[in-house]
Amino acid sequence: MGRPPSRLAAFALAALGASATLSSARADEGMWTYDALPADLAARHDFTPSPAWLDHVRSSAVRLSNGCSASFVSANGLVLTNHHCAHSCIEDLSSAEHDYVAHGFHAKTAAKELICPGLELNQLVSIADVTERVTAATRDLGGEEFQKARRAITAGLEKECADSEALRCDVVSLYQGGVYQIYKYRRFDEVRLVFAPEMKIAFFGGDPDNFNFPRYDLDVAFLRAYAQGKPVATTEYLRWSKQGVAPGDLTVVAGNPGSTQRLFTVSQLVFERDVVLVELLLDLAQYRGFLDQYAAQGKEQRRVATSEIFFVENAFKAISGERAALNDPAFFSTLVQREDNLRAQVSKRPELVRKYGAAWNAIAETLQRFAQTRRALLSIEGSRGGSPWWATSDLFRWARTIVRGADERERPNEQRLPEFRNSRLERVLHHLLGPSPIDKPFEIAKLTFGLTRLREVLGADHAFVRQVLGAKSPSEVARDWVQGSRLGDPLERKRLWQGGTQAVSASTDSLIRFVKRIDAEARRVRAEYENEVESVLVKNAELVAQARFEVFGRSLYPDATGSPRLSFGQVRGWTEQGSPVSAFTTFGGAFARATGRDPFALPKSWNVARPQLDLDKPLNFVTDNDIIGGNSGSPVIDRTGDVVGLIFDGNIHSLGGAYGFDMTKNRAVAVDVRGIAYALEAIYGAPEITAELRAGQQ
Repeated sequence: MGRPPSRLAAFALAALGASATLSSARADEGMWTYDALPADLAARHDFTPSPAWLDHVRSSAVRLSNGCSASFVSANGLVLTNHHCAHSCIEDLSSAEHDYVAHGFHAKTAAKELICPGLELNQLVSIADVTERVTAATRDLGGEEFQKARRAITAGLEKECADSEALRCDVVSLYQGGVYQIYKYRRFDEVRLVFAPEMKIAFFGGDPDNFNFPRYDLDVAFLRAYAQGKPVATTEYLRWSKQGVAPGDLTVVAGNPGSTQRLFTVSQLVFERDVVLVELLLDLAQYRGFLDQYAAQGKEQRRVATSEIFFVENAFKAISGERAALNDPAFFSTLVQREDNLRAQVSKRPELVRKYGAAWNAIAETLQRFAQTRRALLSIEGSRGGSPWWATSDLFRWARTIVRGADERERPNEQRLPEFRNSRLERVLHHLLGPSPIDKPFEIAKLTFGLTRLREVLGADHAFVRQVLGAKSPSEVARDWVQGSRLGDPLERKRLWQGGTQAVSASTDSLIRFVKRIDAEARRVRAEYENEVESVLVKNAELVAQARFEVFGRSLYPDATGSPRLSFGQVRGWTEQGSPVSAFTTFGGAFARATGRDPFALPKSWNVARPQLDLDKPLNFVTDNDIIGGNSGSPVIDRTGDVVGLIFDGNIHSLGGAYGFDMTKNRAVAVDVRGIAYALEAIYGAPEITAELRAGQQ
């Protein structure tokens, strides 16, 4: 399973139909923006995509609101993505009577397709450069004034761009602040589930096989985008390949890689290695232990906890790999040398020293101070406007959204917290008002665990802990919150949201009252971080980026930011400890690997169909495309623009990809479209889906 998006270019064109500029770097390294492709693409792959090709792929490849990628694959709004990207939807639609996670889901007719609660699909419409407007607004400012100006200009740009509720606009920072672009998306806020196989085959091999290869997973799901109650009709979709791919074939991955830190300074990388990743691993390990204990209590507990266990295990393995990469002396030395080279070039030019020379030390000193206060920030406020790490409860997140949303909507748009700007309110509402089911015992258990951890981290005598718990135990507080809340009812959430500050003030809901009580302190901690830490990091990262541009020009690709990118490569295995690893696996390999015991137990449908199956059919394959978390669900396409595969993971060597790329061993793992179509027909009896997929073949 691919990583979740992580935690912590030349100037764009106003329209994407114009010719893209070219940048010099190895074509098989980098996640490139649509308007700035690698200069040696033609030389390496004999491939120069036309403006029409780029327009078509850009319109066909889409982004899901949960951070995953996807693509239109039919004229009738059919969308291809991973099972693990649709997992939350599948789980939300499941019940004790209909466990679609365990048994799969297949809507044979449109009438049986089910709405995915809270899931939205975004289609990129255009990119425009706004660098000068952003930098002009923040020039010569620092601290709180810098933050206010940056917040105001980005809010204004997004509001100016998103002139319809059908649109979403994001100001995207590239090159750690060296370039700012605004991305305009068309929103599809009704997405329905069409097909998903059983969890046993979508994640066959479980955690032991995760981030490994050979793999034998059918990690696929089909969704459908709707508009005004009808399937979206579109001419922009990826045709289903007739012949698939062979070793050496060019492959293009079109997706939304979440976050890389390849342009971080050394001090930022050290902070990641020694502080951020260590603390994340500790938190995840403890939360995983709690989830395993809860799931062991019974079948229903296992069902409701499966999704979180799934993602926690995945995150733990991914972050462990990232830290291992940064702890590799040889790898880390290359990162140090890269920075040393840049700083040496800057030091040779007095004018560059005056403008940029102090930036690296400013970042390092700020991080040293932040290390002392970081845990308090995460415990009280959370990061990037999200809930604190202990608050895994949906009820708590909804309460915070309602309370803060009421306050923020009374402020001018440019003064609001970013998550409540006008340009983002439709997405907020989509998540807040969706009919996501609530399991109260699980909510109580998660809050009990989280409050216990809060007390452990900050200490029983910390003022915030006393404010939260008072004289009660974590389990008592958690039970009081959940039993005294009506936020599980979407109509109650809608009433409170629409009622604004008056309704929130009058509410007797236990969680609403609690969030109101702690919000002043949470906002204070957040403001302190934004004004004293984030503002310094952002401002000086911009200076480092500008120094890099002056020394090397804009020949590098930007770090991943969750925005649409293309990566280029080819179908290629690798050598592991002297032995070749083949680029392909087959259905027969899945049966050979199966033991009948989880996580190597195939579902009943596969075992029943086995006598009639062609076991030589391809199932998974690897390429040397550069991917990262967020690329899950990305289509793999060939030079004609046909979809040949579906990214769902990387190999173990890809885990250091947040900080660098090794083309000799880093591999992206995909489901072969030939295997998807074969399974739909030979195992799942879904010829209507394959007929829809093949309708566009030429």
